[in-house]
Amino acid sequence: MPVTVSPAFAWPTTVVSMTDISHTLIIGGGSGMGLALARSLLADGLEVTIAGRSRDRLDAAAVDLGSDRLHTAPVDIADEDSVRRLFQGIGRLGHVVVTAADMSHGYAPLAQLPLADARGVIDTKVLGPWLVAKYAAPVLAESFTVTSGIAAYRPAVNGTVVATANAALEGLVRALALELAPVRVNAVSPGWVDTPIWTSLAGDAKDERLAAMAARLPVGRIGHPDDIAAAFRAVLDNGFLTGTVLHVDGGHHLV
Repeated sequence: MPVTVSPAFAWPTTVVSMTDISHTLIIGGGSGMGLALARSLLADGLEVTIAGRSRDRLDAAAVDLGSDRLHTAPVDIADEDSVRRLFQGIGRLGHVVVTAADMSHGYAPLAQLPLADARGVIDTKVLGPWLVAKYAAPVLAESFTVTSGIAAYRPAVNGTVVATANAALEGLVRALALELAPVRVNAVSPGWVDTPIWTSLAGDAKDERLAAMAARLPVGRIGHPDDIAAAFRAVLDNGFLTGTVLHVDGGHHLV
């Protein structure tokens, strides 16, 4: 089944036979860090597909980015059939980047966190990238990069499942670096970054909470999506980097 795309951003008719490995797929590219990475790649004249669960978010991102080298595709990385359909229609790829993860229900006291919510975090943060790697492997030429997080090193109270998921994802990176070789597999590990997820987590207290976080970091500020996009670009461009976690956290893992 072919990938469904916005009419204004349809696949080229030659997509099935594409051999240009400058094409990058960003799952989670409709907002935040993924959107910033898409903007960076497009600015360099590269082909980009952004994919995610929300069609409205993808369409809004497509209008924002405004490039004829951009494509959009729906996918839920926690659903194997959805991932399979995505890669049946996408053609040859140079890079795949996964920034998508649903952590909105991952923070709660251990005694109060429902098992279904914990499984939802693991499904999107660990098994989702595993599924993407499984179906991307036959069409992937250069690199596969996932998004870990500071919780793997600096776990928070009420964040047991988030810490577990990030730590497990980094183990997956090392295993995939061997199994998918010579395709390179790495993780970028952001710290506190001002992305839309903080609106859902902190609500009206977002600005106050981010300011308090910034005061704790050696660099004295919260990260921006462009900071993380630059880190992804470094990982994608370095042909001698694999099985590695790149920390982009303002020094958070030190304090």
